[in-house]
Amino acid sequence: MKKNISRRQFLKLFGGGAVATSAALVGCGKSGVPGSAEDDYRNQVEPPTGKMTYRVNPSTKEKVSLLGYGMMRLPNKPQKENEQPEIDQEMVNKLVDYAIEHGVNYFDTSPAYCMGHSEESTGIALHKYPRDKYFVATKLSNFDPSTQSREGSIKMYHDSMKYLQVDYIDYYLLHAIGGGGMESLNDRFINNGMIDYLMEERAAGRIRNLGFSYHGDVKVFDYLLEHHDKYKWDFVQIELNYLDWNFANEINPDNTDASYLYAELQKRGIPAVVMEPLLGGRLSNMPQFIATKLKQRDPEKSVASWAFRYAGTPEGVLTVLSGMTYMEHLKDNLLSYCPLQPLTEEENQFLYRVAKEIVGVENIPCNDCKYCMPCPYGIDIPGIFVHYNKCKNEGRIPVKNLQEEYRKRRREYLIGLDRAVPKMRQADHCIGCGQCEPHCPQSIKIPRELKKISDFVENLRRHPFVFQDDEGEKA
Repeated sequence: MKKNISRRQFLKLFGGGAVATSAALVGCGKSGVPGSAEDDYRNQVEPPTGKMTYRVNPSTKEKVSLLGYGMMRLPNKPQKENEQPEIDQEMVNKLVDYAIEHGVNYFDTSPAYCMGHSEESTGIALHKYPRDKYFVATKLSNFDPSTQSREGSIKMYHDSMKYLQVDYIDYYLLHAIGGGGMESLNDRFINNGMIDYLMEERAAGRIRNLGFSYHGDVKVFDYLLEHHDKYKWDFVQIELNYLDWNFANEINPDNTDASYLYAELQKRGIPAVVMEPLLGGRLSNMPQFIATKLKQRDPEKSVASWAFRYAGTPEGVLTVLSGMTYMEHLKDNLLSYCPLQPLTEEENQFLYRVAKEIVGVENIPCNDCKYCMPCPYGIDIPGIFVHYNKCKNEGRIPVKNLQEEYRKRRREYLIGLDRAVPKMRQADHCIGCGQCEPHCPQSIKIPRELKKISDFVENLRRHPFVFQDDEGEKA
C-alpha cells in the first residue's frame, strides 16, 4: 500500500536540500577536456567593482542590477548521510556581501526554496544593509491545498515579511502560474480573492511591484496578460535562454518558446525578469564537442558566460536571476555583467546553431528547479537527473565497449552517484506514486525516467565486467 508522509515527517526523516545539487560539481570526475567547467574557474580573475550594468524599472524609475541573485540553491554545511541539512549561513553572508560589493541589488527568494529556509537565510544576510540598498523579491508559493485558502495565503504573505525582516516587499510574485492550468490559477489566486488582496497591498505600498512567474500552460499566461489593464502587472518572470528562445517546444511539446513570451511582454511594456538562463546548468555542463565550439570562439570566457550575455542583451529584460551556490559561479556571472557586452546579431545566430545541436542530444530536460521536491519517499529527483545528464554530456556513460573503458566509466558513474545522492535517496527507492509529475515545469515523466535510471544503475552494479552472454554478444 502506498503511504504518504507529511512535510514535517519528510523533513525529519530526510532533511531538506538547501544546497544546489552537488552532482553539478561532483560525479563523473574531471573530464580532462579543455573548455570543461573546471577549466573555466581554474584561472578565474577578480570581477571589477563599480562596473555593474543596471536597467531602469519603468514603473519606479529605480536602477536594478542586471544580475539578480536567486536564493534557490544556497550552500549547506557539510553533512553525513541521512543527516538534517543545514544552510551554511556564514557562507551565504559572504556571497551576499560580495554580490552587493560588486553592485548586485536584486535578491529573489520564495517560501518554497531550500525546504522553507531560504527567506529566513536571505533576511539574515540582507538585514545589516540599509533597506534602500537592495530589492527583495519573494512569492506566494501556495502550492499545497492547505495554504490555498484566503487565510492560509495571507498568512504566507505576512510570514514572508517576517522571515525577510522587512515591512514591504519590492517585487512580489504569484508563483509558477500555468502549472495545473486555469483550475489551479482559480484555486490559488482568484477564487480566494488573493489577486485583489495583493493589488490592495500594492496600493498601500507594502508591495512595490506585483507580477507573476510563468511555468506550464500558456493559456494561463495569455489570460493574465489579456487582463493587464485590470491587474497592471509591473513585471513578469519567464524562462529565457538561447535554447528556449526557439526550441522550447521541440524539447517538450507542452512548453512555449521564450520568443513568444518575451514578445507578448514587450507589446505591453512589461519588464521581463529572467529565470533559468542556464536551464539548470544544461547550458554550462553541455556535451564537450559543443562546449569546445564556444571555447574556440572566445577562449577567455566561460561556456556559461555566453548564456548570461544572451539573457541580458534584450533591452526589455530587467534582471537575470542566477542561483549561485559557489563563489566561483558568482564571480563568473559578475564578469559577464560588469559591464555587459551585448551580443551581436551574428553571435545570436551562432548560439541558435549551438542550441540546435543541443536539442539533438537526448538528455533528461531537468532544470534542477526542485519544484518536484520534496518527494514523499525521500528521492532526490533532480540530483539523480543532473548526475546522469552530466555524465552523458561528458561522454562518460558506461557502454558495452572495451573492458578497461567500461570498468573505468562504470566505477566513475557509481562512485559519483553515491557522492552526489545518498543511497537512500536514489532512483531504486521510487515507488512510482507520481506525486512529483504535476509540479514539473518541463513535463518530465518523472517516475518513468527514474525507473530507467534505476534499471541502468542496477545493471551496472550487477555487471562489473563486460562479459559475453549466451548468444556471444557483449552485455
